[in-house]
Amino acid sequence: MAQPPAQPDPLIDPIDPIDADRWPDLARTPEHSIRARIARRLFTHALKNVPITVVAPNGLALAGAGVPGGGGPVLRIRRPREFLNRLGRDGLIGFGEAYQTGAWDTATGDELAILLTELASRLEDLIPGPLQRLRGIQAQHLPREHDGDRHGARHNARAHYDLSNDLFELFLDPSMTYSSALFDPVADADGPGDLHAAQLRKIDAILDAAGVRKGTRLLEIGSGWGSLAIKAAGERGASVVTLTLSEEQQELARRRVAAAGVADRVEVRLADYREVAETAPFDAVVSVEMIEAVGRRYLPEYFQAIERNLAENGRVAIQAITMAHHRMLATQDTYTWMHKYIFPGGLIPSIPEMEYAAETAGLRPVARRDFGPDYARTLRAWRHRFEENWPKIAALGFDEVFHRTWRFYLAYCEAGFASGYLGVSQLSYTRRQPQLL
Repeated sequence: MAQPPAQPDPLIDPIDPIDADRWPDLARTPEHSIRARIARRLFTHALKNVPITVVAPNGLALAGAGVPGGGGPVLRIRRPREFLNRLGRDGLIGFGEAYQTGAWDTATGDELAILLTELASRLEDLIPGPLQRLRGIQAQHLPREHDGDRHGARHNARAHYDLSNDLFELFLDPSMTYSSALFDPVADADGPGDLHAAQLRKIDAILDAAGVRKGTRLLEIGSGWGSLAIKAAGERGASVVTLTLSEEQQELARRRVAAAGVADRVEVRLADYREVAETAPFDAVVSVEMIEAVGRRYLPEYFQAIERNLAENGRVAIQAITMAHHRMLATQDTYTWMHKYIFPGGLIPSIPEMEYAAETAGLRPVARRDFGPDYARTLRAWRHRFEENWPKIAALGFDEVFHRTWRFYLAYCEAGFASGYLGVSQLSYTRRQPQLL
């Protein structure tokens, strides 16, 4: 009796054909049998004390914690051979790429975030100490074209922010604010909180830290889509010059500024922070989550540009994603999945590194607010809105690999803040007063 044709196995077969022109490194599966065997042993070792259940076809368990029923979020390996080959060839980049292609998965996006949080909270202990010391040999390094010089900075900004204004509008709050919100500890104590109100609260906090009021001449480094500039001009009566390297951002920010009726007080300028050379100094300088794109090598130039444009009694307020100093040093030259697929170039700085660069430029810190857990909540809200609006996003021309890429990105970042591996701070500075002899 003839057997019916075999049906595709959802645990083995690819989810979708992958566009080789769009995703060249995902369309082909690497073959490195020796590295795959090593990766299997390291993967088993890494997860032996992590509360994650790992399952694969035919009930195969690849880790001590991967016995079905072992508890915790489930990492389901759909194509073990591809998973181990990607992990063996490219380490953490390969781990992310295996998710993008569907070689491994979780039941939901929320479970993905929980799983990645479990890993992030133990990241420094997953790999044995002797192998961690080989990181500098094994790890890939940032491509030269991703350097934060003037040419590289433009390339890096446009690679992310020029994707589509419509894309960002579909998952951000109505203010189009793409940075951590600041939730109210009382009003937002239970439940997800009001993201839009929390974003406006964050903007007010950074403007307060910079002392922005009626008549303030304000420089903003990193426009986003104009929400801070609009609030500073419209509600506080400031005069604003705001900088972006993204033509898409500039175009939409200008339209939003005009719609808010503050075009006479806001200039949205397509310029690098190093290109500002005004004859009159600014009373205040603000920069919200732009410093991560600067890179360690250019942090002195960044703070020197701020100091050069700051009035004698001016104030500076910076919101920055941060990591512990020893982690920054360990990862500063490493090419990561985030660099490859989301934000080319840049570096998450540490507080000591920023303080040193600021002090060297003639600025002194005067206040600091830390609110890392708020970023986890912000990212969770963005991720849920992204999933809810995926059909509309797909209609813009983004494929399923992009869908999985951005789900992983948002969950990956959420995990960094939920675990405490990353933080976010608002820091304010003034000019350093000269020492009296």
